[in-house]
Amino acid sequence: MCLIIFAYQADPLFPLVVAANRDELFARPTAQAGLWTDEESGNQILAGRDLQAGGTWLGITRSGRFAAVTNIRDPSQTERRPRSRGDLTRLFLAGDDSPQQYCAHLAESYDQFACYNLLVGDSDSLYYVNNQEEKAWRLEPGIFGLSNGLLNSSWPKIDRGREVLSSLMEAPQMLHTDALIDMMADRSQAADADLPDTGIGIEIERKLSSAFILNPQREYGTLCSTALIFEKSGDKRFSEQNFDHLGNKTQGHSYQLPAL
Repeated sequence: MCLIIFAYQADPLFPLVVAANRDELFARPTAQAGLWTDEESGNQILAGRDLQAGGTWLGITRSGRFAAVTNIRDPSQTERRPRSRGDLTRLFLAGDDSPQQYCAHLAESYDQFACYNLLVGDSDSLYYVNNQEEKAWRLEPGIFGLSNGLLNSSWPKIDRGREVLSSLMEAPQMLHTDALIDMMADRSQAADADLPDTGIGIEIERKLSSAFILNPQREYGTLCSTALIFEKSGDKRFSEQNFDHLGNKTQGHSYQLPAL
């Protein structure tokens, strides 16, 4: 998962609204979004699944738990870590710790994962944690963006995504999962002067600057867009649109989980 734009308690009718793109190597085996049962806990999760390591990049549960992860881009980090970042989301979704408790437990294992950003939440709170700063924050209401830097880093695709989501939140009649997926389809690259410097060189920074990434030469790009809307009633709408290596739409899936 490489771009997450989300609104938390920004509207009383919609406690959580999320639009996200997963960018990954095309060759990495993946299962499309669906309901599956976690083998360790026996709990059901609605999410896509990384078939190589067994975790997920973004998911929810019927009870209203939510988790999503991105990597933090750090070329200096060359040591391989023993655990997959997809486990961070899976273990929260499958468990029963509060977001605060879960983040506190993570302090014991920061060094077991490559650099990550993690969002974990339930009906009571939403927390952001990363293992670069080794700290967790309880988020206040607002509109946020998260990519491969820290939360709300001023990258062009984050700034633009927050602006678009703000506009959608001002017109509740326009707030549906199709609109959220459409906003993540922006393939325009940022001007060189606006690019972040994450240590990978300007040519690659340029290719990775769009919300939707097309980089078939490196066999890498946006594989799916996900939209999530939590309603005040407790109902949850979840949609995923998948893409091939050329950025063409393939399969799409939509789910609605009623309040428990």
